[in-house]
Amino acid sequence: QVQLVESGGGLVQAGGSLRLSCAASGLTFSSYTMAWFRQAPGKEREFVGSVLRYGSLTLYADSVKGRFTASRDNAKNTVYLQMNSLKSEDTAVYYCAADRNGSGQNRGGMEYWGKGTLVTVSS
Repeated sequence: QVQLVESGGGLVQAGGSLRLSCAASGLTFSSYTMAWFRQAPGKEREFVGSVLRYGSLTLYADSVKGRFTASRDNAKNTVYLQMNSLKSEDTAVYYCAADRNGSGQNRGGMEYWGKGTLVTVSS
């Protein structure tokens, strides 16, 4: 049974930082591109960033480029999202997802999803 479990969310002031983690089990972790998506209230779930199988390539949404960094530790079956210079518009539930065949940018292509962790940025 595949599980993706996010952690690290919480309340932070604008300009602050948070580090999200996603621990994976039940899958061959290194075979998957791991992605982060987010969903704000009343909005669609959107791509945030992804890190390809061996961490050699990362992709980001324009809205977070230069502020967020995705990374992975294949020995620990864990993917991370370091979020710096947070803004109120970053407030959302953040989801971890696993993509077997793509770059992690296509929401419909994700094979597995976590349940999410809430990030609230106060202004």
